Amino acid sequence: MRYRSKTLATWLALTLGSLGAHRFYLHGRRDGWAWLHPLPTLLGAAGALRMRNLGQDDHAAWLLIPLLGLMLSISMLTAIVYGLTPDQKWAERFNPGQPPRPTGWGPVIGAVVALLVGGAALMGTLAFGGQMFFEYQTHGDDPR
Repeated sequence: MRYRSKTLATWLALTLGSLGAHRFYLHGRRDGWAWLHPLPTLLGAAGALRMRNLGQDDHAAWLLIPLLGLMLSISMLTAIVYGLTPDQKWAERFNPGQPPRPTGWGPVIGAVVALLVGGAALMGTLAFGGQMFFEYQTHGDDPR
């Protein structure tokens, strides 16, 4: 059985977690949860591109962009959980039968970065969603 590094899993969740890279690393290509990550992420990215090209009044972008923020927030939370999991518990779950290896500061630094990025992504998503909701409530479909 191959060794699964906590440091690598943390940084994969931090950098490519919204696409499911950390789940593919830990569980392989047959993991159904891993395959659920790319679609909402790509839909959210498509919403961001729509808003960039069509402007802020594009209703489809309003619905799609929060998916990107949600997926980024989920992947950052996952990186935090991975980074702060004790080495013994990590070894029991992902490396059964192997002695725990000390990980050092790599996963902890990844968790700190994930906390910063995740907090910004979550707050930005909430602010964007709230703004769009209240603008729609105030103006409806009236372009004025």
